[in-house]
Amino acid sequence: MSGGDDRTSVMTSDSHSFAVPEHCILQHPVFTSFADPLFRRAESDGAPVMVVKLGEREAAIPLRSLQREFAIDDDSNDGRMLGLIAQSLDFISYLRVGDALPTEVLSGLASWEPDQVHLEIAKGRLQWQLVAWLNSGTGAETPALDAHSLLQVMEDPARKVQVQQAFAKAAEALGLPSREAVIQLVEELAQELAYIEALRDRLLRRVKAMADKLNRMAQSYHGDGSHLETLTQVRRLTSIAFKQISHRFDELDAQTSEVMSALRNADSQRVFIRSNRDWLYRTQRAWHALLTEWDVAGIGFDEGILLLLNRSYHFLAPRFMPVAEWELRTLPHKRNSEVARTMVW
Repeated sequence: MSGGDDRTSVMTSDSHSFAVPEHCILQHPVFTSFADPLFRRAESDGAPVMVVKLGEREAAIPLRSLQREFAIDDDSNDGRMLGLIAQSLDFISYLRVGDALPTEVLSGLASWEPDQVHLEIAKGRLQWQLVAWLNSGTGAETPALDAHSLLQVMEDPARKVQVQQAFAKAAEALGLPSREAVIQLVEELAQELAYIEALRDRLLRRVKAMADKLNRMAQSYHGDGSHLETLTQVRRLTSIAFKQISHRFDELDAQTSEVMSALRNADSQRVFIRSNRDWLYRTQRAWHALLTEWDVAGIGFDEGILLLLNRSYHFLAPRFMPVAEWELRTLPHKRNSEVARTMVW
């Protein structure tokens, strides 16, 4: 990006673009009347708020309330910036006036990096899929491989020869001048998919490990019935969560497994991958603190595990409990017919 005017073009919901600063810039006097206001999400409900010092205390003011109180229109410069701040807080923990906005809301690029191994896995997966395409109709089987097996088999000299043959054949099928052009397409797609491999590792694998621990705890539990009820609920909700998150990866894998179609439609694939990347990254950020505790937790019941189970329940229930059941638990005085059918997430 040019450092000259520090502005970029962002698309609005009605498909018109407008130029906004790449940094958090607000002009209304309310934002300059407080020293160093900070924008973050509220701990209570996740709403974007402005946090300011009032003497020895802090006050958290919801951004929507701020807009209404000071008549800041959504289409004004400050209104658009507040919208970008709210989007930014999906990807960073906080923002101050003058801070750079995350690249996700400006260019679609990720503001974080996968590890090198995730890029190698993404490359290996695409190359393996090209070999499967090359072998289709020949009777030779090309089974799906997990990440560890992919890294091992791609070092096989015989497979390296097949990969080069697949590149050359793909160039013909795609109407490209050489296999180097296919290699470039694969490299670019792998760069996008490396983020998915990182999230598979940092989110999906860890939620699965948490679910496995809960299952082992349930199998060996012989304690108090009330604790068993909490464990049962957390197991159930974790299972629902794992299925929801896993479904995202399944959709991504299905979309990109048709490797020739993916290479033919690289632009649309990039949009699809980035949209899911951002959803998964927001999810990973929400889960991170809880998963960090479960990463090191044992399966024996003690006071620490009971507290962790309670924290897990309070995190999971409003997100993954069926809506009617959640509202009946939180509003037990309401009859079934009065339960509002609202989405919880």
